[in-house]
Amino acid sequence: MTGTASAPPDGVVVVDKPAGMTSHDVVARVRRIAGTRKVGHAGTLDPMATGVLVCGLGRATRLLGPLAGHDKAYDATIRLGVSTTTDDADGEIVDRCDASGVPDAAVLAAVTALVGDIEQVPAAVSAVKVDGRRAYARVRAGEQVELAARPVHVAAFDVVGRRGDEVDVHVECSAGTYVRALARDVGAALGVGAHLTALRRTRAGDFGIDEAATLDQLADGLRLLPLATAAARSLPRWDAGPDDARRLALGQRLAPVGLPAGPVAVIDPAGELVALVEERDGAVRPTTVFPPPR
Repeated sequence: MTGTASAPPDGVVVVDKPAGMTSHDVVARVRRIAGTRKVGHAGTLDPMATGVLVCGLGRATRLLGPLAGHDKAYDATIRLGVSTTTDDADGEIVDRCDASGVPDAAVLAAVTALVGDIEQVPAAVSAVKVDGRRAYARVRAGEQVELAARPVHVAAFDVVGRRGDEVDVHVECSAGTYVRALARDVGAALGVGAHLTALRRTRAGDFGIDEAATLDQLADGLRLLPLATAAARSLPRWDAGPDDARRLALGQRLAPVGLPAGPVAVIDPAGELVALVEERDGAVRPTTVFPPPR
C-alpha cells in the first residue's frame, strides 16, 4: 500500500532565538525540523541576542521582505565604561574607563538625545554591505571599514533600571537600527564608552515574544501561522472578488481601487493569500504572487 506524501510546510513560525546561535543557524535548525530547505528569516539577530525571529516556510519565504521592514522592540543592557570592537559583548575590549561617577541624569540625557529621527553609523562589524560585501566580512579580513551614517527612527529609548555601570533600557525603533550602535553612542556622549551586554527582541512588527516558540518546542510541533493570517496581521488587507483575485494571482494588473500606500495583502474569497500588490501609476500592480501549494 502506497501512502500519500504530505504537503511541504507552508507558513510563518515565530522563533524565540537562543543566545549563541546566528540567525542562519536557527534557519538551518528549522529546516531540519520541518523537513524542507525552503526556509528564511525576516531580520537578522546577532549571535548574542535572543528573542523574536520571524521565519517563513514554503511560500511564506516570499513574504519575508515586507515583514523585515517593520519596526522592532528590544529590551537591552548597556555596560558603561567599556568599549569593544563590535559594540557588544562578543567583541574584544578596546578601552576601559571609570564610569562610576556618571550620574543618572547624564545617562538619561544621553539616551533621550537619541530618540526621534537620527543619523546612525552602524557598527563596523555588521551585516551592512560595502561594495557588495558584508562589513563584518571585510573587518574579519583585516580591512579598515568606515560606514556612512544613515537615517533611522527611534520611537522609544527608555531607561528602566541601573545597577552600577549596567543600564537596562527598552528600545522601539525602525528596521535597520542597531541597538549596539545606540549603546556605543550613549557611551560616547558620556565620554566613558559603552557596549551592549544583553539584547532581547520582544517584538518584530506585529509578532511578539508571547507567541514565540523555542527550537525545542518547535521540534515537538511547528506552530505554523497560515500565510494569509500572517500577511493580514502585518499588511493592509484587500478582500478581492474571485475575478480580481484570479487575475492578480496570474500577475495581471487591475484598474485602481483606492488601496492604501505600500504593499497590500490580497485575500481571495476562500481566505487564501494570492498576491501582494501596490497601487501606483494608475494601476493595481502585483509585486509578489503566491500560487497554490503543490
